[in-house]
Amino acid sequence: MATDPVLDTAPLGAPPWPTLDPFLFCVHHDDAYPAGNEQLGPAASLAGRDLGMDFAGKDGWRMYHGDVVPGFPQHPHRGFETVTLARRGFIDHSDSLGATARFGTGDAQWLTAGQGIVHSEMFPLLDPAGPNPVELFQIWLNLPRADKLAAPHFTMMWADTIPVVRDGGATVTVVAGALGDAVPPPPPPRSWAARPDSDVAIWSIVLDADGRWTLPAARAGSHRTLYVFRGGGITVGERAIPLGTVVLLHPDQAAPLAAGPGGAELLLLQGRPIGEPVVQHGPFVMNSPAEIQQAFHDYRRTQFGGWPWPVDGPVHTRDAGRFARHVDGRIEQAR
Repeated sequence: MATDPVLDTAPLGAPPWPTLDPFLFCVHHDDAYPAGNEQLGPAASLAGRDLGMDFAGKDGWRMYHGDVVPGFPQHPHRGFETVTLARRGFIDHSDSLGATARFGTGDAQWLTAGQGIVHSEMFPLLDPAGPNPVELFQIWLNLPRADKLAAPHFTMMWADTIPVVRDGGATVTVVAGALGDAVPPPPPPRSWAARPDSDVAIWSIVLDADGRWTLPAARAGSHRTLYVFRGGGITVGERAIPLGTVVLLHPDQAAPLAAGPGGAELLLLQGRPIGEPVVQHGPFVMNSPAEIQQAFHDYRRTQFGGWPWPVDGPVHTRDAGRFARHVDGRIEQAR
């Protein structure tokens, strides 16, 4: 008799999606923006929106905390990492270290906040004729106590460096954690994912119509979560899983996946738990309330290096292309 690879299921519900140690947060942004205006914001009326806190999804898109360009103007972090997977559209990044970038479809950014960083993430609408869809995942990965105050680190992973594995009825984009011979670029040096025994994996999985693929086993003791977020439902082993479900899997069992006629899109988050206390207050994640208080004190005192940009949500010119300028002045141009 086959063993059920599913430990538990729950509805995805409203964002953010539920996560397990070592992950803290996962949100799927999917906005159908209209044509862009001269300021790279939406060429549409903003009347009726709660500017600065627009999450309602009016007309299929959100300004979030932006008031001209959608996105997230400058805000601080300490004690964890952000991993941003850009599926459609573009993201303009700027930070308190002086690094800046524009990245887009298929690229990923991995940012170690560590002891403290301030950054902005804006969504420039580059096509003046429209539409300008923007879709991304933002994932928060915790740092262990030993690395909570590591030096901040900014890493770009361009689409042509991220392995994409076509296997049977599945296409798997391997952002973190090797899949067979497919090895992604290394995470930042102080990341939990950089530890060989962390078993961290971040995989985007597309199942073809009626496609089948077996998710290989991971290490015993890891947490393994599968999000069924688009297309139709799937079958895991012999269990039917509807669309809009988060699935907790046995880590050390292979999990046969099968889609129906509509195919399916899935996100896998996996990793060995850090197993330390987690105390979160807004943008800071530490191990104790006293450390949270210290984070607020340090931010008020130092602004984590200050904000070197003339506005809170800077964007690049329409024709800037995909690039990154690092803290040391080194410039990367995406291919």
